[in-house]
Amino acid sequence: MLNLTGQNVAILGAGRSGLAAAKLASRCGASVTVYDSRGPEVFAAFPQGIPTHPGASAETGAVTLSDLVIVSPGIETKGEFVQSFAINSGALWGEIELAWRCFSGKTIGITGTNGKTTTTELIDVLVRAIGKTCAPCGNYGVPFSEIILLDEVPEVVALELSSFQLETTVDFKPDAAIWLNFSADHMDRYEDLMEYFEAKQRIFAKIDADTPVVIRQGETLLALPGMPGKITTFSTEEEADWTLAGDVLQRGDEAFIDLSETRLRGLHNAENLMAACAVVEGLTPEIALSALTSYDPPAHRCELVSSEKKVEWLNDSKATNLHALEAALRSQTRPVILIAGGKQKGLDYQPLTPLLKEKVTQTIFFGEIGAALAVTFFDIVPTETTDTLDEAVELASQKAQAGDVVLFSPGTSSFDQFSGYEARGDAFKAAVLNLS
Repeated sequence: MLNLTGQNVAILGAGRSGLAAAKLASRCGASVTVYDSRGPEVFAAFPQGIPTHPGASAETGAVTLSDLVIVSPGIETKGEFVQSFAINSGALWGEIELAWRCFSGKTIGITGTNGKTTTTELIDVLVRAIGKTCAPCGNYGVPFSEIILLDEVPEVVALELSSFQLETTVDFKPDAAIWLNFSADHMDRYEDLMEYFEAKQRIFAKIDADTPVVIRQGETLLALPGMPGKITTFSTEEEADWTLAGDVLQRGDEAFIDLSETRLRGLHNAENLMAACAVVEGLTPEIALSALTSYDPPAHRCELVSSEKKVEWLNDSKATNLHALEAALRSQTRPVILIAGGKQKGLDYQPLTPLLKEKVTQTIFFGEIGAALAVTFFDIVPTETTDTLDEAVELASQKAQAGDVVLFSPGTSSFDQFSGYEARGDAFKAAVLNLS
């Protein structure tokens, strides 16, 4: 366990990640204070022994001396709030860095723009199937620090890593690393695409030549000290170590697992499964198939909601960026009525044009970005706009015919109207199931 005895640690953010980091740093011997710009109500879950500071500001940070600042991923690292605390601190870490320094087991790090959560879950299922204890955590929703605080710490963690979490790593070195894919996202947080890319690629910053690395074939990565590690590639489109022949995942020339015998569908899920299988040592086809037979993919990822009147309604609310929307469209073989829209994130949607022409018979845009999308695509495909998701679902039901797919794949984040993609997906499912 990391020794922080005698050190003053400032935790920024009172969410689940901040609470877990505060508890873990306290266990390591630190004197901890948690700061948040919001009111006292956000500290309701904190134990009485941890000092808290509601209503914190950059002015608070400017007069706070600490040996270490630990920042929650939802707070912008380069923002004035974080930097005011960092100026008078010995070091700035994220919660991932703290937890990793306290963990003696095996860390499998997973990053990429899309597919991280499904791949993280699959790794958890497959590691358990080979007889080891495992926990999915990180951007998956369970802070890494919570896992370290368990009475029985697992042998392996499947650690989903967002760019926000990776940008505050320092010495973090996973025992194995997966790079799924990369495309534009979070342009409302990063100055340009390269800054976002470099944050993601920090997963490789400390690896050495013996670190197993699983990468989608065709991905471009910058040279870093210690790269490339022991690389295994996967792809449904190009020659790679892991490929797809029909529905069968191939490891080299060996048929490994038939996707049709699982509940995973679509090329994107085939690649997620390839990456997961490639990183789990000792996995055989028999063990993998047995483990996956009862596995249900995460909700809000091309989730079938209804097939009434021979119209399939798919909830792909997790599509919070253009790449995820493109992947969902590519996987469709039936005429598509596309419902998309949400928060304006500064993304360029023009690259969608060929897929819209090929796959989509009707678009329905809603939310903050809805009108702009309608202007972009009005001469490409029939287009309608609505203010709300409920209205979009009702309009889609009027337009849908037998054999159509109504694909709810927003292509951007939900924070204009919803608290997160889960709430947005639940709202879509409720609206579909309430159709008369």
